[in-house]
Amino acid sequence: MGIKGRVHSVETCGTVDGPGIRFVLFMQGCPLRCLYCHNPDTWDNTKGNEVTTDEIYEQIKKYRSYINLSGGGVTITGGEPLMQVEFVDELVDLLKRNKIHVAIDTSGSIATEAAFNVLKKCDLVLLDIKSYNKDTYKELTGVHLAPTLKTMEFLSENNIDTWVRFVLVPNLTDNKEDIIKLAKYTSKYDNIKKIEVLPFHKLGEYKWNELDIEYKLTNTNEPTSEELLEVTDIFKKYNNISIGN
Repeated sequence: MGIKGRVHSVETCGTVDGPGIRFVLFMQGCPLRCLYCHNPDTWDNTKGNEVTTDEIYEQIKKYRSYINLSGGGVTITGGEPLMQVEFVDELVDLLKRNKIHVAIDTSGSIATEAAFNVLKKCDLVLLDIKSYNKDTYKELTGVHLAPTLKTMEFLSENNIDTWVRFVLVPNLTDNKEDIIKLAKYTSKYDNIKKIEVLPFHKLGEYKWNELDIEYKLTNTNEPTSEELLEVTDIFKKYNNISIGN
């Protein structure tokens, strides 16, 4: 039967959460309260659908041909997937036994031995670094930056392929000095294979309204293409790897 976990939703043919066509599993529960979160309905770890690892794997198998032909795999995201570390650990083991590429999309905020044991098994980690300024990070997420940096150190020490994700939010994460510091920080790590500069958007604002949670970024504009290019160029200046959005 497998361990039970709470799942928010799945995307069967995702193309933006790792290489190739991917089965994307959105886990329930998150310790962060990001101001721009487009899935606030994942925050509550008592919600979602209860399923077993075996049941999820049976769904994944239906898309195996698409995954294999495209060089894709499975991406486990959230929420924060490592809040349900036992479920994710068993699922990763199951996928690896069946030779399926596994990526985990994490904030790095669960910097525990159990979480690190899971990350060590993965083919790829998508690490979200919201800001390199600890005060901005706290304002944006409600939690501290230090665990994310600890996770980055672990990924480096174990040479785990990592893509860093940074969301550009005007008047919040767009401070050029902070971005330069982040670009210099990422340049230290050989295991970072790609940096994604992602534009802030308000596609999830309606969910905040439905949940009766104040959305504080209503009047924040999405970044322009010029602003995205400027930030992308900063990362390119210090990092000789793929930089995209």
